[in-house]
Amino acid sequence: MSAGGAASPYTIRRVQQMLGISRLAIQRLVSAGFVTPTRGARNEFRFSFQDLMLLRTAHGLQEAQIPPRKILRSLRRLRETLPGELPLTGMRITAVGADVAVRDRHSTWEAGSGQLLLDFEVAPVDGSVAFLAPSPAPTAGDPDAQRLFAHAETLERTDPAGAEAAYRALIAAVPEHVDAYVNLGALLCDLQRYEDAVQLHEEALPRCPPSALLFFNHAIALEELGRLRVAALNYERSLQLDPDFADAHYNLGRLQELFGDARGALRHLNAYRRLTH
Repeated sequence: MSAGGAASPYTIRRVQQMLGISRLAIQRLVSAGFVTPTRGARNEFRFSFQDLMLLRTAHGLQEAQIPPRKILRSLRRLRETLPGELPLTGMRITAVGADVAVRDRHSTWEAGSGQLLLDFEVAPVDGSVAFLAPSPAPTAGDPDAQRLFAHAETLERTDPAGAEAAYRALIAAVPEHVDAYVNLGALLCDLQRYEDAVQLHEEALPRCPPSALLFFNHAIALEELGRLRVAALNYERSLQLDPDFADAHYNLGRLQELFGDARGALRHLNAYRRLTH
């Protein structure tokens, strides 16, 4: 099981970005017992480095149509060999014949058995550790925007001001880049700059394709500023775009309890429990 606090620093949004797995797929993997993340202050999932590795492994095995019982057996063995934190030398999980192999830059060891069809690698980037995963392209065939987005992501934990500048440069170049707005808005909320986050989202919403995450982040910033009715409307818009967005159900249910709408609150909290258990 994941440890809490700093040992589980990754949100479900961050896991989606790093692994390229949908929110619903992550929730199903959690529900199936492949990982056991902790809960944050808002009852959201918080994942450790071990969880990320196990999620990606489980997802690859599911894609290969491996039976769940066999996946669980492989993951139990793999969990025993994985470090709690990302090693600075980088790590690779891959298939060697019918075995799961874990490799770093110095050695290779067997983690369990099973038909594992994936290729997942992490390594240091610009002096800090990052997952090597394809960055979403704002427009087809635009490698410069991809590189700037990836660079901004690597700066988030070590240089928030640099990350903000990089995201804003990308938005200036590609005004409809929804992922840049989503990441920057979340970063501003992490820095408790809620007014700035609200202003950013209000600029983004008419420019970008409809995004459940963008409406959700906007709702969180509005809620932090005490604008609860408007926040609820944005949670509702998020759910219109993604009815399986568990965290939006939970947050909207909480607000409806505050508004005295017991029936609406129960409906959304039941939806949250259905999606996360």
